[in-house]
Amino acid sequence: MANKTVIIAVVNRAYTEGDKPMFDIFLDGFWLGEDTRQLANHLLIVAVDQTAFERCMFLRLHCYMLKTDGGDDFVDEKVYMSEDFIKMMWLRTRFLGDVLRRGYNFIFTDTDVLWLRNPFPRLTLNETVDLQISVDRFDGDQWSQTNPLNTGFYMIKSNNKTIALFDEWYMQRTTSVGMKEQDVLVELMHKGVFKRLGLGVRFLDTIYFSGFCQDSRDINVVSTVHANCCRTIRAKVNDLIKVVHDWKRFRDPSDNKTMDFIWSNHLACQNSWT
Repeated sequence: MANKTVIIAVVNRAYTEGDKPMFDIFLDGFWLGEDTRQLANHLLIVAVDQTAFERCMFLRLHCYMLKTDGGDDFVDEKVYMSEDFIKMMWLRTRFLGDVLRRGYNFIFTDTDVLWLRNPFPRLTLNETVDLQISVDRFDGDQWSQTNPLNTGFYMIKSNNKTIALFDEWYMQRTTSVGMKEQDVLVELMHKGVFKRLGLGVRFLDTIYFSGFCQDSRDINVVSTVHANCCRTIRAKVNDLIKVVHDWKRFRDPSDNKTMDFIWSNHLACQNSWT
């Protein structure tokens, strides 16, 4: 994009396998969404294993192979909060910090986020805002640090403040054993790091940037749907397919629009914790 902004997603083999892989559902969003197809031209897929990289290249996307340290194997599914899951999250954080240091702004998106509309009109270009980040549940105030942030979707500018944030964030990995990178960022926020660095941070309203933790109240304006509050890839796939069907139903001109729209339940994700 003209202002050196890219869209970044990280993929491993587990996201490219199955009858309907998570990676394919993610890409379906760009095809089916409103004003989203051209955004795929600005999408960088970061593969953490050879299979994911080859799949990306086959799809003729912009692909980057991220080398891992010490022979870490990130091929298979990394179940939420497992040791390998936490390692993969820190590897991702380090890479994204390097992107900032190279002067690129970016939107980071997990591949379990469906892009139903172009999100850029809902993201401010105000120079005082450095980071715009999704939340599990929105508390009604876009500037309140009581919002439970979620690192599965955020837009960040490259500047000295954000680079310093990522440096400090990544340094915490050795003293935060057993904590995922998102929890560490929350801890830094509550310790006043955002304020100390002079960061302008905006928390995104779930009416526009929703998820399974809190559905959007209005399908007429929602931009993204994140399969958060969910433990396994299989559960995410099952319930994201339902979201795709909901979206197609909403977009179908023959469908009866006189009835209020209701999202399908996220039963597979709810049951993934038991």
